[in-house]
Amino acid sequence: QEEPELVSAIYGRGIAYGKKGLHDMKNAELALFELSRVISLEPDHPEVFEQRAEILSPLGRISEALSDLTKAIQLQPSARLYRHRGTLYFISEDYATAHEDFQHSLELNKNQPIAMLYKGLTFFHRGLLKEAIESFKEALKQKADFIDAYKSLGQAYRELGNFDAATESFQKALLLNQNHVQTLQLKGMMLYHHGSLDEALKNFKRCLQLEPYNEVCQYMKGLSHVAMGQFYEGIKAQTKVMLNDPLPGQKASPEYLKVKYLREYSRYLHAHLDTPLTEYNVDTDLPGNFKDHWAKNLPFLIENYEEQPGLQPHIKDVLFQNFESYRPDVQELICVADHLGSMMQYETPGFLPNKRIHRAMGLATLEVMQAVQRTWANSKVRMNGKTRLMQWRDMFDIAVKWRRIADPDQPVLWLDQMPARSLSRGFNNHINLIRGQVINMRYLEYFEKILHFIKDRILVYHGANNPKGLLEVREALEKVHKVEDLLPIMKFNSKTRDGFTVNTKVPSLKDQGKEYDGFTITITGDK
Repeated sequence: QEEPELVSAIYGRGIAYGKKGLHDMKNAELALFELSRVISLEPDHPEVFEQRAEILSPLGRISEALSDLTKAIQLQPSARLYRHRGTLYFISEDYATAHEDFQHSLELNKNQPIAMLYKGLTFFHRGLLKEAIESFKEALKQKADFIDAYKSLGQAYRELGNFDAATESFQKALLLNQNHVQTLQLKGMMLYHHGSLDEALKNFKRCLQLEPYNEVCQYMKGLSHVAMGQFYEGIKAQTKVMLNDPLPGQKASPEYLKVKYLREYSRYLHAHLDTPLTEYNVDTDLPGNFKDHWAKNLPFLIENYEEQPGLQPHIKDVLFQNFESYRPDVQELICVADHLGSMMQYETPGFLPNKRIHRAMGLATLEVMQAVQRTWANSKVRMNGKTRLMQWRDMFDIAVKWRRIADPDQPVLWLDQMPARSLSRGFNNHINLIRGQVINMRYLEYFEKILHFIKDRILVYHGANNPKGLLEVREALEKVHKVEDLLPIMKFNSKTRDGFTVNTKVPSLKDQGKEYDGFTITITGDK
């Protein structure tokens, strides 16, 4: 047993190395070596384990840091240790366990705004938005000038679809610090998806004054300009994002991956500004490979791709119109369109209303009505100078055209116009209802119905394939309230791996006895 003075000297050296530079790997290694020596000499000092965890976690050695903190907590639990460990679980995306640690921390010391903020974030990242909002408000009670809590509160309201409450929270964050880049970026994103492009643009410009290399704001600036018909400015901003090549070994940002498609599509739109909308068609004009990669969000690696022509100076940008400059009859049309379009809004948590999409779909509704009315009068439509009978597809094409104009960021493409081999590789429309710890707020209302439906199907399945075990299955099903509890029940009889699929069938109204595929619910046991 070394003398106590020596131990404290080694411990002092360990901390000194740690403080001197965690950026310097060599110092970090020396600190770890010294602290490990102290632990082997005196294994019951919680602060030494905590020190070692503080050096391990920036090195990315999270699981080792976690086990050190667990040892420290066993020796002497404290609010700080629980908060520290909760933060590491949070970084590891284990939000449920992190939540427990922040909860323990707050029980030991309730006045901790940061722990309260993190507790809220563990709710937020699991899709439990209402609980998150409560925690963020608690954090703000403890610390009234807590910018990050206002920012997170704004983001939670935005995810709920509550535009006014989100705006108010973002404003409060910006009152405390008008240069808070993250808030400017989030507020700009929300305004874009609310259809307020002019306002969104102001936030992205402000964000870029403060952080010229912010890729999200740069991309969104390019997108907002193009959506408003300002193609010169838009393409200039997009090109800046393209010049931001990732370093070797660095992952490319989502903006970097998307921007090449946006720029090509922007050039295409600009080239056709003076062409009547019925005379050009993205589905046939853009190369199949381009559409396939764009729709699947793949990196832009397209062989023999011929770029869209650059901007032609004789094609002018779209002039900004204000409502007052329209004739009264046009104003009336727009008002009717806004009203009709707003009826498509889902009144359920998780959907932010988008005034621009509302207006576009309202105008689509009016144009569809006009087209159908004309067809009623003479039953033919004119397409590319030829006349033919109107089909359901002509009607839908009108709506699709408006949907495309509303947001150039989203590829809106007909599946049957995609290249054949691209279709065979799956264009399934997946919606994650629950993924690991994450719940999809938008579809929470359906949860009980779907669970009930699956239980029914499981009984039918076992009734047909496992009649002897039916009673056992029925008893087990009565105890099921969580999705994961369904997995073991399916194993009673079958050799299924971790998971199963339930399909629905829909009877045809037109042809008696014919059935169509409905929807498919898949449950897998992988994390």
